[in-house]
Amino acid sequence: MAVGALLTGALVWGVIWYPYRVLRDGGIDGIAATTITYAVALLLGLLFFRRSLGKFVPSWSLFWLAVAAGGCNLGYVLATLTGEVMRVLLLFYLAPLWTVMLSRLLLDERLNRFGLFVVALSLAGAATMLWHPRIGLPVPRDGADWLGLGAGFSFALFNVLSRRAQSVPIELKTLVAFVGVVALGGLLLLTGVGSMSVPIASSAWLLLGVIGCVLVLANFVVQFGLKHVAANRAIVIMLSEVGVAAVSSWLLADEALGAREWVGGVMIVAASLFSAKMEPAVVEQPA
Repeated sequence: MAVGALLTGALVWGVIWYPYRVLRDGGIDGIAATTITYAVALLLGLLFFRRSLGKFVPSWSLFWLAVAAGGCNLGYVLATLTGEVMRVLLLFYLAPLWTVMLSRLLLDERLNRFGLFVVALSLAGAATMLWHPRIGLPVPRDGADWLGLGAGFSFALFNVLSRRAQSVPIELKTLVAFVGVVALGGLLLLTGVGSMSVPIASSAWLLLGVIGCVLVLANFVVQFGLKHVAANRAIVIMLSEVGVAAVSSWLLADEALGAREWVGGVMIVAASLFSAKMEPAVVEQPA
């Protein structure tokens, strides 16, 4: 169930860029759209998970979880709005490298040789799928690239911190993630980064509401997965998002999907399946 939860999250994040592009084309700024959808998700989360608020105890762990969630989600959406989806995903999914370092530092998780093979296979699959002479190597070249890279680091940090905060209920960590995105998005809008234009069309508000509902479900199931899966293994499973994004960008944004992309996708799926045998040595850490 935990692996299935992470794969569900990867499926959602592999296509979530498209409705945000629809909103952008409708005249809604990316930061404003992200902030509004996460505000909807936060309100729904408070409604469904209100019992968990009684267990809320302010801590630095929750603060950094919120910061990481804000950087990850805002960075990912903005990067896919302004850059090529596949290039952004390549930079985003350098996250396994950050996860290996962060999980060693914060969780004392040590990968065995098979685990290292799985990480290498997943990264090789991403490189095989996404590399193209026209796109070049995964080295930041513009704002979208930096956003994708930063979002990937924030994603790895969030996964590791979520794993570390084992005593915090899943529902509470989900609410903290929503708060982080709304707070960071609101701060950016108040400082003049992005437009605060409000959508008028009812269809735009309906789409914003639907995205918010999807975000509640996706974040909850991902938190469930992270609670039961080691951080290094989780990041590999979530790499299946690259395959989903490859197909969705091909169908929805006319980005090419050739033999190389399919071969890379198979490698990523294989790495996700092999990850079931990853057994890192873990030394328990306080939440």
